[in-house]
Amino acid sequence: MKYLICGLGNIGDEYADTRHNIGFTILDALAKDLGVTFTTERLAMMAEAKYKGRQLILIKPTTYMNLSGKAFRYWLKLHDIPLDRSLVVSDDLDLDFGVFRMKGKGSGGTHNGLNNIIEVMARNDYPRLRVGIGKDFNRGQQVDYVLGKWKKEEVSAWIERIPVAVEMIKSFTTIGPALTMNQFNNR
Repeated sequence: MKYLICGLGNIGDEYADTRHNIGFTILDALAKDLGVTFTTERLAMMAEAKYKGRQLILIKPTTYMNLSGKAFRYWLKLHDIPLDRSLVVSDDLDLDFGVFRMKGKGSGGTHNGLNNIIEVMARNDYPRLRVGIGKDFNRGQQVDYVLGKWKKEEVSAWIERIPVAVEMIKSFTTIGPALTMNQFNNR
């Protein structure tokens, strides 16, 4: 069985280690955990891994956040992966810092990457792992906050939290979204 795991973010040094790139950061941790490395391919940085008899296609779109749907659709079709065996990992302002929520469908809210996937796929029923980055910004400062670098204490906290996200992704591929949600969403 094949799975597509798509971490959202923006390419380029100016976006490295920003809140908006937590999807890339989590996929980097997953790739390290599975012993694989990314190569630059069409529309994405891609790595292939095996986990408990499953083939995982990991992608970090190189299309920039607002056009993530193009890469997502391309890699789904290339590997003939059903939508329910895909998982999109993205930042979420509406969740407290460090909180993870897996969902089977939903709106993209204010997230341009999720909204672009919905637009390109013409449906919103794809699984996603939402990663809470908090709302520690003043009115009108949302863009600066999302594209801002992590604070020192946030980096320390992520060292403990990111392994949980990696375990959630691996769980998704073995026991499915419903059981993974039950096991992890309130941790």
